[in-house]
Amino acid sequence: MAFEPQRPLVLDTRELARRPGQMVTEQVRVPAPDALGNAVIEVPAGEPMGLDLRLESVLEGVLVSGSVQAEAVGACVRCLDDVTYDVDVTFQELFAYPDRAAHHHEVAPVDDEEEIYELDGDLADLEPMLRDAVVPALPLQPMCREDCLGLCSECGAHLNDDPDHHHEVLDPRWAALSQLASTPDDEKRN
Repeated sequence: MAFEPQRPLVLDTRELARRPGQMVTEQVRVPAPDALGNAVIEVPAGEPMGLDLRLESVLEGVLVSGSVQAEAVGACVRCLDDVTYDVDVTFQELFAYPDRAAHHHEVAPVDDEEEIYELDGDLADLEPMLRDAVVPALPLQPMCREDCLGLCSECGAHLNDDPDHHHEVLDPRWAALSQLASTPDDEKRN
């Protein structure tokens, strides 16, 4: 089993080709593809991802199972500090032989939710499968800590650094009285 050097997430499954019962395991480190994340957190492109893979030849194709480990980075949604998130996701997907995938589509039409991965000859492109496993596992609202206080809505001060930070906010309806209270007595008499 070998990855193509120019496409590190494409796996050559020739060792297993159409021999049900054959199995191969491998642990590899590969660079993350582009855009492996959501708007607020992602595994940076090119960063190493660890893959623990088990490939089994079955009648319909090659069953790929295992796990992916990586580190995602982003920004806290409350205070905008940097956030790191350890990704450790398991997966199990069938990469169907092209003739078996066509037969599956005829027998059971694919609904919008179901993804069928297909071998390209003996090649399995793991990127779409990894994207489908990793992206939903990332937090939609990452936080630097569970009790993050965020930023002051008035001045943008970091409230984790100064939890007692506050501003005097007067009701605008009392503003005229506030001005009278601060006017010296001499001015009031004139």
